[in-house]
Amino acid sequence: MKDCWVIYNGSLTSDKFRDQAELLAEAAERAGLRAFIKKNYEVLMDVQSGLEERPDFVVFLDKDILLATFLKNEGIPVFNDPEVIETCDNKAKQYIQLAKNGIRMPKTIIAPKVYPAFTIAQSGYYERVLDTLSLPLIIKEGHGSFGMKVYLIETEEQFYNKVDELRGVDYVFQQYIETSKGRDIRVNIVGGEIVAAMHRASETDFRANITNGGTATVIELTEEQKDLAIQAAAAVGAEFAGVDLLFGEDDRPLLCEVNAAAHIRNIYNVTGINVADKMIEYIIGKLS
Repeated sequence: MKDCWVIYNGSLTSDKFRDQAELLAEAAERAGLRAFIKKNYEVLMDVQSGLEERPDFVVFLDKDILLATFLKNEGIPVFNDPEVIETCDNKAKQYIQLAKNGIRMPKTIIAPKVYPAFTIAQSGYYERVLDTLSLPLIIKEGHGSFGMKVYLIETEEQFYNKVDELRGVDYVFQQYIETSKGRDIRVNIVGGEIVAAMHRASETDFRANITNGGTATVIELTEEQKDLAIQAAAAVGAEFAGVDLLFGEDDRPLLCEVNAAAHIRNIYNVTGINVADKMIEYIIGKLS
């Protein structure tokens, strides 16, 4: 019998992180595996001595890239691969990779690295951003989940205040897609195949995330939406992905972002599909 570790971040106190781990552990046990839920700090990263105990594989539900890399270097299969987690965890890095692969997405400009004690005001860079994207526009911090650290910028005053505030932070400027205000699509992909999808909507926020008060319903994807979601996951190398799509002009899809550790409880509640079962099935098939 194979042993599976399901790792999540123990410093995050919200029940939804433990719940995500339990969904995966239960799926592993249904498949005849021994599943052990571990908080990230319960695995000692002794780089000289290595691990005292070793699972057959790890489902990694965290963004602790150092731990994921440590486990991979110990020869343990880690899903998703730490390089994929790192790419998806930094939106700036992710958009560079997506653009390299020709993925349809809003026009995006990466903010240059500016150290906290310095400024590039009056350099002309920010003026070029405003000329290229126009207002309103979106600013997204490199690291953020559940729609957090994403800002709708409507005035030049807001713009310059925000870029000054974000000195020392990775972030991107992005075209605002008015046709997708308060609505998007979440698509869960496992091993290059679509497992479940839902339409998310909010009447009170430009973001549609359920965590921010949005609601969700089942959606039948168009072929173009399916193709874009699959291509986006492949572009970042994600075997498991929560792909978010926007509604562009004429409802043509645009890629919003790819999540390498997407939560699956909401899509389970909405569609009745437990993505965890597909994830474990895929891993077993790959390892055998």
